[in-house]
Formats: sequence, structure tokens, C-alpha cells
Amino acid sequence: MEKTKDEEILSNYQKLIPFLAEFLGPGCEIVLHDTHTPDCSIIEIRNGYHTKRKVGDPLTDLAREMMESGVYKTHDYLSNYSGSGKGKQFISSTYFIKNEGRLIGMLCLNKDVGVVSELENVIQRMIKQNNLEVKPSKYSETLDASVNTLLKQSVSDAIIQSGLDPVRMTTHEKIEVIRSMKQKGIFKMKGAVAESARQLDVSEPTIYRYLHNCHD
Repeated sequence: MEKTKDEEILSNYQKLIPFLAEFLGPGCEIVLHDTHTPDCSIIEIRNGYHTKRKVGDPLTDLAREMMESGVYKTHDYLSNYSGSGKGKQFISSTYFIKNEGRLIGMLCLNKDVGVVSELENVIQRMIKQNNLEVKPSKYSETLDASVNTLLKQSVSDAIIQSGLDPVRMTTHEKIEVIRSMKQKGIFKMKGAVAESARQLDVSEPTIYRYLHNCHD
């Protein structure tokens, strides 16, 4: 029997599954669904031991919701949402396979984040047990003899202490950062104007104008 156009498209995606599995590794479950048959939609799967699923198993509740809501009409994919199954936690992404706007399949990637979570817990315990937590303080120190490194770090620290992203700062907020740097004597260091301009994403003449507007 001659394949339909939908079957041909899904067949091409099916050939990608082994490649993706080898590239992404055993920590990622890869599932190809044929949405024509939601009750037995899985036509290809790799690393299915994560969720104990196999070819012939149905769509998940979220996949059915995606179909019914029509989200695929305005999105080509949904990425990096949370998933769970068999006691595991995943970061999941779904690519919508379409034929002239019609949803005909879904390619789903489910990355097991359990090992990462375990490692994070181990690291947090090590930090607490060895008293390595950095406590809030108005003091900071750069243990580096390089003047250029010290200058870059000093400017960076002043910006960080403002709690604002330079891209989102207003002119007034940038002037306040410059005022703080001036009070700390940073502008007595050679190259401070150029470095401040670079990190605040403004011109050097603008920094001089900000300095002129600062009043100790």
C-alpha cells in the first residue's frame, strides 16, 4: 500500500530518532508520536526505560491537551517545561510535526534531571559542612596583583551592588553608580573612565558628563 504524505513525513522523523539518541545520550528519552492514533501514538522511542513506555503506548495528558488547545497552530515547539514520570523529574520539550498546518505528530525530548538534582544536593551539603557560604557584606576583596583585573572587578562590583542590569538602568541610576565609584576612589585609577563606559554600555564623554553631575 502506498504511503500517505503524513506517513512519509513521520517516516523521515523516525529516521532521526537513533541519531538524536546517540547524540543526546542515555539521559534523554526521545519519543515520536503519531497523533492520528492518540490511544497508541508512540511509533518510535529510545531510552524508554526512564518512563517504562514503549511503541504502541498512548499520548500523555499534556500531549492531548496540546492537541485540543490548538497551541501547535501558533507555535512550532514548546521547550524546557517540567515533566515527571516513574518518580523521576524531567526537563521536556515538544516539537510539533505538521503537514500544511495540520498536526500529524510530536517529537518529544525528556531529559532526566535527577542526577543533576542529586549532585546539587551534594554540593549544597558540602558548602554547609565546610562553611563555604558567602554571607552578605558591604566588603569585597580582589586577591589579584593585576591593576587591570582590579579595575574591572571594582567597576563590576559597583554595578552589582546597585542591583540593576546596566541595559535596564535609567540615566539617573547610572549617575548613582558613578557617584558610588567616585566615592570609593575608583576614578583615581588609570583607565577607570574607559572601563566604566564599557561596562555601563555608554560612551566615555557620557561618563565625564555623569561625573560632572555627581556631587559628593
